[in-house]
Amino acid sequence: MEVIAAKKNGELIDLSQAGEVYEPVYEGDVQALDILRHSCAHVMAEAVKELFPEVKVAIGPATETGFYYDFDRDEPFTEQHLEQIEKKMYEIIDAKLPFKRSVLPIEEALEYFKSKGELYKVEIIEDLLKQGAREVSLYSQGNFVDLCRGPHIPNTGYIRAFKLLSVAGAYWRGDEKNKMLQRIYGTAFFKREDLEKYLKQLEEAKERDHRKLGKELELFSISDEVGPGLVIYHPNGAMLRYLLEDFERKEHLRRGYQMVIGPQIMRLELWKKSGHYDNYRENMYFTEVEGQIFGIKPMNCIAHIMVYKSKVRSYRDLPLRFFELGTVHRHERSGVLHGLLRLRAFTQDDAHIFCRPDQVQDEIAGVLKFVDDVMGMFGFSYEIELSTRPEKSLGSDEIWELATNPLKDSLEKLGKEYTVNEGDGAFYGPKIDIKLKDALDRKWQCATIQCDFNLPERFDLSFVGEDNKKHRPVMLHRVILGSIERFISILIEHYKGAFPVWLAPIQVIVVNITDKQLDYAKSIVSRLREEDIRVEEDFRNEKLGFKIREAQLRKIPYIVIVGDNEVASSTVTIRGRDREEKIGIALSEFLDIIKDKIKQRR
Repeated sequence: MEVIAAKKNGELIDLSQAGEVYEPVYEGDVQALDILRHSCAHVMAEAVKELFPEVKVAIGPATETGFYYDFDRDEPFTEQHLEQIEKKMYEIIDAKLPFKRSVLPIEEALEYFKSKGELYKVEIIEDLLKQGAREVSLYSQGNFVDLCRGPHIPNTGYIRAFKLLSVAGAYWRGDEKNKMLQRIYGTAFFKREDLEKYLKQLEEAKERDHRKLGKELELFSISDEVGPGLVIYHPNGAMLRYLLEDFERKEHLRRGYQMVIGPQIMRLELWKKSGHYDNYRENMYFTEVEGQIFGIKPMNCIAHIMVYKSKVRSYRDLPLRFFELGTVHRHERSGVLHGLLRLRAFTQDDAHIFCRPDQVQDEIAGVLKFVDDVMGMFGFSYEIELSTRPEKSLGSDEIWELATNPLKDSLEKLGKEYTVNEGDGAFYGPKIDIKLKDALDRKWQCATIQCDFNLPERFDLSFVGEDNKKHRPVMLHRVILGSIERFISILIEHYKGAFPVWLAPIQVIVVNITDKQLDYAKSIVSRLREEDIRVEEDFRNEKLGFKIREAQLRKIPYIVIVGDNEVASSTVTIRGRDREEKIGIALSEFLDIIKDKIKQRR
């Protein structure tokens, strides 16, 4: 396995910088793929500049699954352009051009990029200059020079397996007020077989895309006519959501949670007091009512705090677990909206636990057990991150340490493996983030547990202790599924639209062969409805094969077929979604089968 870069005193550097004593970074190391992909982004930018000299380059980082580079070009890139760029990239790779690092005084680098007309690099350097930077590093391969921290692979020949994937629009610096650039996405691997495996996974992901299946299965729609990032549920999608929410309510009640409901808007003063106004207002919507400013809630925590504050609490009352399926609104930029995954209005399975300091670890453990139970039932494995204090946050270092320790201790006590995600906590407290893995082994952020000492302090929350004195409770913010909409999108893709029987919006469809069986078929529909089975009928004057194919495309778990033989014997023929058939069975037997699957949530 080849060495591609180095570490010195824990810092990633190029091999050319390493000197005699260094820690090697091999192809199989965690950071290696990022280095390869970032280098591939530079090669792509060089190819684009050679083919289209008028193009201005912006930024080109590695991502979790590949890389991209943003370009300013008047004409749109096409699929044919991507093929041209790939061909040119192979030429650059075959030349084995070395990646050369140089460090320049920042003023000199600024003049260099101005002379090249690279206005986006100029803007970046000017920002660095304002921040006090004295010098910057540049990388070159062949005739291409880029502003970059590095590190990079030794030469372009280390790139053996790559593919350009797509083109999309992207606002410069993610701001819709800025110019729309063209973003070319690609991916790269050290081995050809890894690339081929990933490309097959991408094809499978296209088939599972929740936006495509959402339309085909008539679950939901999102249109610019209504407004970007705003979802409308159709009957099948509304039923799916109802089933999830009903499941959630029952599971929370079983675990000692109490249901509460907060208003959609609250006075601006409350949002200032909570710190949302100072730390989160760019994501909030505001409205004026009778001369007073109200904030439309982006989170549910304040209403739960007000429930807690509504009366004096004793140490004997704690813990209090308040649960709400609360709809929130957040001002997301149009460029990041994506189906049900990223919306401007969505519902969270939100709960806030108010507890004594000595109860915190047990409550965190209870939430983690809740996560285990739910994710296991849906067939998800998951990874855990512990996210620490962000730069923009409330409170002192001491409070943050007090909040971080029980999260860490709970994970370690339960033997849970986790990684630390520095600086990614909420502005009011550190958090445990659960990243589930779906059928394609993709990671999705869902459940979270946040430990908060700040909001109880800001809202002067208290309980009367055993010593008859006031004490401050700890507040745990947590979700299990997270955003209901986001979780639905994950379920659609995880199951490829073929939901388990208990979740299927339509569980059974009854089809007849001819009108002679119509009365018997209708009696079966009535019986199934009496047994709380979600059933549809298809009594159209169409061929049986057509009806069956259509039901299979709709991914309905069971088709009940009624012909003359079934009428004569008072039985039914069942065809499952897996194409398994049971011919001429009693309706009561089928009911036992489907009820068992519903009960076991299989």
